[in-house]
Amino acid sequence: MSGYGVRVAQASERDTVLDTLMLAFSGDPCLRYVLDTPGKLLEGFRAFAGGMGGAALDQGTAWLAEEAAAAALWLPPGVTSDREAMLAVVAELARPEKLPVLGELGETMARYHPQEPHWYLAMIGVDPARQGRGYGSAILRDSLRRCDEDGVIAYLESSNPKNVPLYERWGFEVMGFVQPGDFPGLHPMVRRPRV
Repeated sequence: MSGYGVRVAQASERDTVLDTLMLAFSGDPCLRYVLDTPGKLLEGFRAFAGGMGGAALDQGTAWLAEEAAAAALWLPPGVTSDREAMLAVVAELARPEKLPVLGELGETMARYHPQEPHWYLAMIGVDPARQGRGYGSAILRDSLRRCDEDGVIAYLESSNPKNVPLYERWGFEVMGFVQPGDFPGLHPMVRRPRV
């Protein structure tokens, strides 16, 4: 296990967290289905990520690895994504022909999202120049400790199949595969608390 330092990000570090995540998700197949040109990614990422998990910065549940090599947005039990903010980005920037598929995606994902109290890992990512060095695992190690202390499940949607084995090593289990139409597909995953 790496000895990388990770810590809770301050609300004032919003730009740093979102910069790291934008780099990390710049090649993500699911995000790039929605924001499919460089201009759309640059224009819409902050609002989309802010809607998906930006509340973590206000809740004190966003994480940063040293030198902003990695970041994560965890929503604690009772805090949800800002669906309206995300839908506004989709409505403005996604190609109109993709909207029916994205609507179906949202409906299907909602069926997997836990109704019981849970921690939601809205986004986690590593700067591509520093991937494969254990920064993501360092954040998962420390943040999952909180889930275990609270005794509640953790939930995420893996938008890149390459990341599923990493999450499985940390105790997440695949619940299914969501792939409407020509959408690249994602894996809803859940982790029971370890006591």
